[in-house]
Amino acid sequence: MTAFARRARATAARMHPELSLVSYTLLGHLEDRGGCRATDLAAYYTLDKSTISRQVAALERAGLVERRPDPADQRVQVLHLTGRGTGVLAQVTDSRRVAFRERLAGWSGPDLERFAEYLSRYNAGVGEE
Repeated sequence: MTAFARRARATAARMHPELSLVSYTLLGHLEDRGGCRATDLAAYYTLDKSTISRQVAALERAGLVERRPDPADQRVQVLHLTGRGTGVLAQVTDSRRVAFRERLAGWSGPDLERFAEYLSRYNAGVGEE
């Protein structure tokens, strides 16, 4: 698992120079949710608020994320992808798909099905910890 995590971080760095695996994950979460508060990110990923704050600040400096007032409560700031953030995320996602296809090209159909089943089972257990 350590080798898998290291490879994932290294691959993310090759996909886009300013987008770490953590940044990619946060951008994906914001896209999936249509935006959210930084405290929601911290709670979801069980990270300290200061850690999320540093990550979000870096994403803002890169022009990938912006803060907008919450329509339901103007005191609350909601994080959203910028147009540039959406484009970078799409570019990296496409590059990752190509890399996965290349890496798995020689696998048989049954091997791919088993691999997908095992990954699904592994990821389903994440919420049980």
